[in-house]
Amino acid sequence: MPPRTEKTTALRVAVLADSDTRWKWGALTARRLTADASGTSAQRVEISGLLLRGRATPTPRQLAEVGDVGIDADRVREVTAVEFLHTVRDEGYDVVVLALVGGAVQAMLHGLAALRLPARPVVVTGYVGVVYEKLADGLLLRHGADVVLANSRHDAERFCAVYEGVGADASAVTEAALPFLGGEPHRPQEGRDTVVFAAQPSVPASRADRTYLLRRLVEHARLHPDREVLLKLRSKPGEHTTHIEELPYQRLAEKLPGGLPPNFRLVYGHMGEVLDRTDLLVTVSSTAALESLHRRIPTAILTDLGVREALGNHHFIGSGLLTSWDHLDGGHRPEPDGVWLAGQGVAADGTYATAYDNARARVEALLAAARLPDLAPYYTPATAPGYLPGILARHHLAPDGHPLPGAERPREVSGVRGAVRDAVREAARGAYRQGVQRVAPVIRRMGEL
Repeated sequence: MPPRTEKTTALRVAVLADSDTRWKWGALTARRLTADASGTSAQRVEISGLLLRGRATPTPRQLAEVGDVGIDADRVREVTAVEFLHTVRDEGYDVVVLALVGGAVQAMLHGLAALRLPARPVVVTGYVGVVYEKLADGLLLRHGADVVLANSRHDAERFCAVYEGVGADASAVTEAALPFLGGEPHRPQEGRDTVVFAAQPSVPASRADRTYLLRRLVEHARLHPDREVLLKLRSKPGEHTTHIEELPYQRLAEKLPGGLPPNFRLVYGHMGEVLDRTDLLVTVSSTAALESLHRRIPTAILTDLGVREALGNHHFIGSGLLTSWDHLDGGHRPEPDGVWLAGQGVAADGTYATAYDNARARVEALLAAARLPDLAPYYTPATAPGYLPGILARHHLAPDGHPLPGAERPREVSGVRGAVRDAVREAARGAYRQGVQRVAPVIRRMGEL
């Protein structure tokens, strides 16, 4: 890597993401870490986008619906884990943002460590939203990055407690906020009354529960014919997002008795644009609730299916937002608890402009260091010999972080060979999606007979 100087080089940042929502988080995090509160930077910044090839690699449509993240489409390309490591080795990035699932973060940390670069990049990672499950597992898989971003004071305290509790260094934990909060505060408009249900790919999981929520949403529309009721969907059938969606609401809606009322619609698109016209946001536990609260939009977290860890709505205990469809049908609008909001990084009080100051300062200090220490994840072949090798192998890396034999191949394959490889990959992806959304539910139902 060439030496960094303010006069001769731009700050080079790479974002590696493995789904549409993580791409949104990673790209916007990179922007916030390299710009001051006014959104500008004294140094020229070049951000490159890399998509980790896998089941959830976003489609062009999904990338477009993420909205403007400040990275040109021609600077985004798909790579394998090994190709990513080669890119870091060859391109000399200053900062790498790993917007990945925990296991992939761990693999990239070991792969980067194995490169033994004379001047390695600063490595940043974090979570795309509410952390309501696998807290210890996900955090320890992210340990070893220079910066582990927490989206709130509440999360920062939990993250430090986990690291310190296992004897790991917790200094990387840095409080910030969700990078995609924004938009104008909610202002009721005469003649507009719009209710939006923010769907989640895997919460709830069962057909009965998802059908129940859809039925109640449709019934709400029938009870209030003058109200626009929108079902905000994350993906179209066949597309994958951060979580697997085995039972798309679109398919359930096709089979709903009585059809759909005229004031009910299924919508896609950028969540911020949908919130621009939202007067009540309803969800089970979607991160969209935090976006809504940031804009002071009335927000409801459903208790109809219980308040359970499996649903993630237990995260909102104490928020004042927990309610049911029965109450919403009757006109109830929850009022958020101010103390709870203050600990969740929502920053509806105007402090969002400074939410990334500490994280930005930490990255700048690391960039200014004469030499960064070697990456040192908590998991090693000595501390987790029965766990780590399997995680690395899924990304074609050996237990020492080096590529497995046969994992390396030419960076670019063109012509007939490249076309055949791309066709095979897309066919495999399509078969996987069909298996998840068509075959797996049938097999599960047969097993329940």
